[in-house]
Amino acid sequence: MPTRHDIRNVAIVAHVDHGKTTIVDAMLKQAGAFAAHQQLDDRMMDSNDLEREKGITILAKNTAVKYHPKDGGAPITINIIDTPGHADFGGEVERGLSMVDAVVLLVDASEGPLPQTRFVLRKALQQRKPVILCINKTDRPDSRIDEVVNETYDLFLDLDADEDQIEFPIVYACGRDGVASLTKPEDGTVPADSDNLEPFFSAILEHVPAPVYDEEAPLQAHVTNLDADNFLGRIALLRVEQGELRKGQTVAWIKRDGSISNVRITELMMTEALTRKPAEVAGPGDICAVAGIPEIMIGETLADPENPVALPLISVDEPAISMTIGTNTSPMVGRGGTGKGADAKAAVKDRKVTARQVKDRLDRELIGNVSLRVLDTDRPDAWEVQGRGELALAILVEQMRREGFELTIGKPQVVTQEIDGKTHEPVERMTIDVPEEHMGAVTQLMGVRKGRMDNMSNHGSGWVRMEFVVPSRGLIGFRTEFLTNTRGTGIAHSIHEGHEPWFGQLVTRNNGSLVADRAGAVTPFAMINLQERGVLFTEPGTEVYEGMIVGENSRSDDMDVNITKEKKLTNMRAASADNTENVIPPRKLSLEQSLEFCRDDECVEVTPEAVRIRKVVLDQKERSRTASRAKSAK
Repeated sequence: MPTRHDIRNVAIVAHVDHGKTTIVDAMLKQAGAFAAHQQLDDRMMDSNDLEREKGITILAKNTAVKYHPKDGGAPITINIIDTPGHADFGGEVERGLSMVDAVVLLVDASEGPLPQTRFVLRKALQQRKPVILCINKTDRPDSRIDEVVNETYDLFLDLDADEDQIEFPIVYACGRDGVASLTKPEDGTVPADSDNLEPFFSAILEHVPAPVYDEEAPLQAHVTNLDADNFLGRIALLRVEQGELRKGQTVAWIKRDGSISNVRITELMMTEALTRKPAEVAGPGDICAVAGIPEIMIGETLADPENPVALPLISVDEPAISMTIGTNTSPMVGRGGTGKGADAKAAVKDRKVTARQVKDRLDRELIGNVSLRVLDTDRPDAWEVQGRGELALAILVEQMRREGFELTIGKPQVVTQEIDGKTHEPVERMTIDVPEEHMGAVTQLMGVRKGRMDNMSNHGSGWVRMEFVVPSRGLIGFRTEFLTNTRGTGIAHSIHEGHEPWFGQLVTRNNGSLVADRAGAVTPFAMINLQERGVLFTEPGTEVYEGMIVGENSRSDDMDVNITKEKKLTNMRAASADNTENVIPPRKLSLEQSLEFCRDDECVEVTPEAVRIRKVVLDQKERSRTASRAKSAK
């Protein structure tokens, strides 16, 4: 069959923080994608604000480099898909793999294969993609290159790779320095026989198959991603499988439901480095962007109007975690950060607080996020949103609050399945690296959450690696407690492992909440009196309302407190009146920590300025009546 030797399509897959985006930066720079005068940022592919803040890749993105072979041959376009390493964004990984012919598996020279390495590699092997192994960060002082290569071979065997797949080439690299080699360097050193990424480029050209096509086949192009432009409207990113796509061409648009309509391509663009440039034609194997089809969706096909043949739809794993997202129903809705002053009134002009606005935004998210589902609830102003993990849903809420939405978020729940008449729940495989002295604390922590240990290894460096299988709901609220128990030294990563029969009741949070019993402003006097009752979350001067949670109780039950109490002033001064007491700084909870903290009868209020935890039922008397009815029912 005819082959396009001028193009290669490859995805870079790895665990979180193993250096995917950094090595793509180095490839872009060394391939001459930028002029000498251009100011370049680190991690150029992480263009999203949230990606830069969190230091992780959330969206799969593509770039293209023009590589000029050293033998003076014609330049070759290498299309690179930078995929997320976090399993919560698995839908992005699966989409990225559908665009390429091979993958580069990046593995840290010290940490070795971790759960997300297993996840992304399993997806690549299922799709029969050839693999190039790149051992990155060889300059780490604690690198152990031989052991990591052996662990990777074990992982391939564990995932039932066939003989062709397990005969993979190995490249050793230091992505930060932009150096790669085919010769194994000493542990803790940068490859010495090279000063650039030339061996890495050569391995890609040699081992990534060039796209093959059928000259007689009609047009087929697969929509793998969506983007938007203020002038062009919705943009579809697609890979041309067969035939040619031209600007101004009329094509058959085959929708998800099987219906077909003819549309015209108004604009055709190809990626060069980080920018899209207008093009006239895209051939087999090209990754391009087209405009002119406002309702197009991921997984659909553009085909020949005379002979429309659909490509298979992109399938993703079932969601495991759900949470309820609805409009803000607290007494402080639409009142800004403090609820006072002219600044707050100015800030709420563009506030989005209606059910219609929230539903429209969730529907827009469904267009570009294939791993998300939105279901109706029995309330008209709340929806159940299902996703792959807690982080993916928290990222969605964080994006919405930055766009001006005010929301009420319910406690994350697991999505169960009925198998053979029994309820099954999702389970995760969790890999934990901790210093030896914290091993007992971690084992105890996982025991409470019904986790069973599958494996434990000690590399002799003072650190222990433990593998647990644990129900997904046991991991809700786990991370904060884990970091506290390991003094911030532990590293934990988990990945979806399937479904198992319901594990029974889990009690993961032993402490109750301190609940404000009236509206007002927090006073230092009240805080000093309440400090011994537990840990407070609010600062002096913060506006609170009845039912808002202001701290964590030191006991297991909830306590209603008056955190707005003021010191009574008298004209008599005691001898000790001038003694000043210090207010202990409150614990500030992030959005993810607030969601972890929630109990079943609590929810999180999210606004652009603030994240507050509150009771679902705000009225203290109503909560007491509900609790007494529940007791009498038992």
